[in-house]
Amino acid sequence: MALPWTLHGDGKSVGAQEVVGPGERLSWPLTIGIGSQHVVAMFGATFLVPLLTDFPPSTTLLFSGIGTLLFLLITGNQLPSYLGSSFAFIAPITAATASAGMGSALFGILVVGGLLALVGVVVQLTGTGWIDRLMPPIVSGAIVALIGFNLAPVAKANFEKAPLTALITLGAVILCAVLFRGILGRLSIFLGVLVGYVAAVFLGEVDFSRVVDAAWIGLPPFTAPANPFENPAAVFGVLPAFLPVVLVLIAENVGHIKGVAQMTDAKVNRLTGRALLADGLATMLAGFGGGSGTTTYGENIGVMAATRIYSTAAYWVAGIVAILLGLSPKVGAIIFTIPEGVLGGVTTALYGLIGVIGVKIWLDNKVDFSKPVNQFTAATALVIGIADFTLNAGTLSFNGIALGTVAAIVIYHLMTWLGRVRKTA
Repeated sequence: MALPWTLHGDGKSVGAQEVVGPGERLSWPLTIGIGSQHVVAMFGATFLVPLLTDFPPSTTLLFSGIGTLLFLLITGNQLPSYLGSSFAFIAPITAATASAGMGSALFGILVVGGLLALVGVVVQLTGTGWIDRLMPPIVSGAIVALIGFNLAPVAKANFEKAPLTALITLGAVILCAVLFRGILGRLSIFLGVLVGYVAAVFLGEVDFSRVVDAAWIGLPPFTAPANPFENPAAVFGVLPAFLPVVLVLIAENVGHIKGVAQMTDAKVNRLTGRALLADGLATMLAGFGGGSGTTTYGENIGVMAATRIYSTAAYWVAGIVAILLGLSPKVGAIIFTIPEGVLGGVTTALYGLIGVIGVKIWLDNKVDFSKPVNQFTAATALVIGIADFTLNAGTLSFNGIALGTVAAIVIYHLMTWLGRVRKTA
């Protein structure tokens, strides 16, 4: 069976202004290198969620890889994306696990995935027109930007744990991007991680003890969601904390798609329904087996923005590698040795690139910031997202991404409506 990608040029080199599209690929050695960058990019955030929620990291990694391949299949290899752990699940999982156990949290993840898949079906049947009206460029740009900038504290926390290593890693990423041309320049993130890792070894920050004791092959632990009919009060009681996550996942998915479309082809926006459906199904699958809920990853948008390589072949590589890592405790233990300082240095660059993509949406769509409606929509949403405002209402907890998204949508449409009323009065 023929592979769905065409070779870009000779497959060995890419011009400075050239773009490798989703349906293209470079030679397989180079594609594996780019796919490895995506594994590195998603690694820190994907493992941070299970570490904070006491979910098995290997299980989460396995389902993120499977979910990524499922996503690529459903979107017909037209939308480059990695499905990693969503930060939006941290608060409800923590609350549900503490009050009713891990099984109830998995049931909440399962329900969120089902609702997201349902939204995807609706979008696929009705089109994306209502989403475009709900989130025009000023709103979608703000959402993309605040998702990136909201992650800044995560990068900062890792950076501060090993400042010298983080600085070496960040410096290596920047220098490789500036000094190297062609494919080496586009591998700057991966090369930066290698340089940072070597520096961390010399600084004594890498612990190999877990690698020695780990087995080469083994299944990760699996956990089934709680049966809601055995203890309905406890299981259904945690759902209100999970339901707001659907809004965040929609915003993250739509923001990701608009970001990719901005960098590649506007036709990618037509895949919004499929993307929401795919992420919903992947989240449900994770909920069935003990993994954390998934979302399209902004970290990997950063890699694409830096490399200008949008080949879905690289994401197949990343997904397969993630699955293999999930099935190999030995390899997983090696990956676990990547110190926090290295991750801090890399994510400092990547998270900033996500935010800049949101700004690029404004620039490319010529958003007029002399208009108060655009000023207040962007300004309020960004501050809420960057500061990570949190609102607790009973069992409900809304974080900065959710609140910033709601603020952008409400402020834009409220001010637009009031402007029309004033003109007709």
